[in-house]
Amino acid sequence: MSDRFLRRADASAVILKLTTKAVMQRRLIEEGDRILIAASGGKDSTVLAWALSAIRPALKFDYGLGALHVSTDFCACCKKSELGRRLEGWGIPFNDIFVPVIGRLKEGKKMNCYWCSTQRRTALLEYAVENSYNKIALGHHLDDIIETFFMNLCEKGTMSAMPILLKYRKYPVSLIRPLAFIEERQVIACAAELDILSKACTCPYGINSNRRDMRRRIADFTGSSGAVKRRVLGALASGARDLLEE
Repeated sequence: MSDRFLRRADASAVILKLTTKAVMQRRLIEEGDRILIAASGGKDSTVLAWALSAIRPALKFDYGLGALHVSTDFCACCKKSELGRRLEGWGIPFNDIFVPVIGRLKEGKKMNCYWCSTQRRTALLEYAVENSYNKIALGHHLDDIIETFFMNLCEKGTMSAMPILLKYRKYPVSLIRPLAFIEERQVIACAAELDILSKACTCPYGINSNRRDMRRRIADFTGSSGAVKRRVLGALASGARDLLEE
């Protein structure tokens, strides 16, 4: 690890180390990649943006970075101008587009996380293709991946998770999740060091979601142990690798 990493405070150094590990082990980034960061304005995607910028000089290959914020018609909490200044200060060009997520709902349908995610993901894909990005980086962390697996198992009866690397068949674009080895509490600690927490936005629809219920249940049976969570991720990778790479 470079001296640049070692000079960082402890939480930030952990993020850099584990992001680099995920990138190298899973080959998430390769020479010449153009990576679009999905910048929601929350702590996860902002820490992701910082990490991908910070590790770039230490890697033995070059890649480009850009960031896109998808504004919607139900959440205006993101301080976009401040987010843009922060990312551009890290050498990441920033752009913002608007998607009427609620406005696209069909009559009789209610707003939900899946619908919003689908609309924003489509916008990201279209923007990436139009602007010659070949990868989209999402800020999902270890807890997100494990929670999704157990939610799908318990609620849908399917064994599927968030892939760490997903290669689309219909688009010349791949999705990557470089924070896959990192716990949420580690992201929070890093965000506090970088003074991100006080400026991060939070989705109003996520406050009472099923995901938070599952998070509490997982905390109960894992004892909130990072080692146990990583063993779960390891089991997914070794026993059913296609759950984490498609």
